[in-house]
Amino acid sequence: QVQLVESGGRLVQAGGSLRLSCAASGRTFSGHAMGWFRQAPGKEREFVAAIRWSGASTVYADSVKGRFTISTDNVKNTVYLQMNSLKPEDTANYYCAAGGLAVGASSRLYNYWGQGTQVTVSS
Repeated sequence: QVQLVESGGRLVQAGGSLRLSCAASGRTFSGHAMGWFRQAPGKEREFVAAIRWSGASTVYADSVKGRFTISTDNVKNTVYLQMNSLKPEDTANYYCAAGGLAVGASSRLYNYWGQGTQVTVSS
């Protein structure tokens, strides 16, 4: 059974940094894409970043480009999202997605989802 478990979300002040982790179990995702999405209260889920498991290709939403970095650790079967220069508008529940057929922004590309981790950025 595939499981994605996110961690690392918490309350942080604007300008601060956080690193989110997504630990995958039940299978490996070599050759597939992994992604991070987020959903703020009252808003639709939106794409944040995606990466091919090998790290050869990455895509970022314009709103996080230059501030967030997605990466993978093959040994730990984990995907990370390093978030710097956080803004109050980054406040959301962050979801890990796995098994993507392509590195892209559409949620329909991904077959597996985690339960989310809450990030709150105070002004």
